Amino acid sequence: MGAADPRWREPTSLLPLHWGTYVERYVAAIILIVGGAIEVQGSNTWTPALVYIGIAAHVTGWAIIPARCWRRLVVIPPATLQICLLLIGPLAVWMLVIPFLCWLIVRHRPWRSYVTVLLPLASGVILPNFFVEYSGMLPALVISMSVFVGATWLARALAKTVAIPSKIAESSH
Repeated sequence: MGAADPRWREPTSLLPLHWGTYVERYVAAIILIVGGAIEVQGSNTWTPALVYIGIAAHVTGWAIIPARCWRRLVVIPPATLQICLLLIGPLAVWMLVIPFLCWLIVRHRPWRSYVTVLLPLASGVILPNFFVEYSGMLPALVISMSVFVGATWLARALAKTVAIPSKIAESSH
């Protein structure tokens, strides 16, 4: 089934769920993951409660996203640590590679789609050259997240492609 095949479905949409529907859990998870991360980034020393609430929402989002259980559990610690480390400022946007890898894991992406990790990594290396102070965090995050979303769609497209059989495999038949 290739990219043009209308029968291709997200691998996670085929998993049996114990509660809720695929779409409900997927949408709720995205809202909680992103919303929790934004809440943590909106905190400061006078609003520590925002950090705790944001982390709780973020963890809940990863915990409910439709995926195999081990995949959801494995990504929670690194993704949560990363959103806290982003409080360093624009110099830390390269670390968005961590939740990107977590996303590839929970979406059951094949290995060939992991090449897309180079896009958020490149963005994270380039952006600190333009945004150094914490006051530049908002534009750095907007650009980084735009690259992140584009890379996730590219990873999905790569997941939908069928591997081209090699000459060696053909000659063995």
